[in-house]
Amino acid sequence: MHYWETYILPWGMDIALACLIFIVGRKVGQLVIRLLEGALRKARIEAMLVNFIGSISHALILLVVVVAALAQLGVDTTSLIALVGAAGLAVGLALQDSLKNFAAGVLLIIFRPFKEGDFVEAAGVSGLVEHISIFSSVLRTPDNREIIVPNGAIYSNVITNYSARETRRIDLVFGIGYESDLRLAKAELLALIEADERILKDPAPVVAVDSLADNSVNFVVRPWVKSADYWEVRWSLTEQVKLRFDEVGIAIPYPQMDVHLHREAE
Repeated sequence: MHYWETYILPWGMDIALACLIFIVGRKVGQLVIRLLEGALRKARIEAMLVNFIGSISHALILLVVVVAALAQLGVDTTSLIALVGAAGLAVGLALQDSLKNFAAGVLLIIFRPFKEGDFVEAAGVSGLVEHISIFSSVLRTPDNREIIVPNGAIYSNVITNYSARETRRIDLVFGIGYESDLRLAKAELLALIEADERILKDPAPVVAVDSLADNSVNFVVRPWVKSADYWEVRWSLTEQVKLRFDEVGIAIPYPQMDVHLHREAE
């Protein structure tokens, strides 16, 4: 009877309460995780990030529940918490670069400076974004190479997204010789732009004399196109300008050197 009242009954109560704390804590934790994941999905957060946040939150809640259950059993949890903290610090230092990439991946997914299918220039490389993960992003270059870039390198550098806007401006420079007809050259450039249906009317294209260089009069040609048509129009327009200038007799200068020979009198 003495053992029953002194040891068995109190210990039984503590064990029962610890089990109850663990079971109820797990159930409450699962409910909280479901609510959290539902709120994140309604906010249109990437599914991969939702799952990751859910996993981390579940682990933290489970840790709190286990500590609470052990405390009910009379276990000194101070040392356990200190040990977990020290282990977390050691892991954090060991995985410093990985944590940097992870933080950058979270920011990329949340703020979306680019999305899958965009053509971007980031961390010194250019390519089509094929996949964005927590630690790295996969780009495919125009010549079909696959480049895996750490997210930390992307987010800590300038990001240029060529697909972010529906339209882009093509910036071209064409030089003609000083002896060529300037008005004719400008009229021909405007005619080529007018004839290409892919070039947008608004914003209006610009054709203007930009500079009087050493060997040429330079025109700037700046038409606007849909982003998807950028390279096709740029290449096509460059070719057409050369062919048209040849047809109408407008010279495109190139670097030349005149060599004068002097014969000394004997």
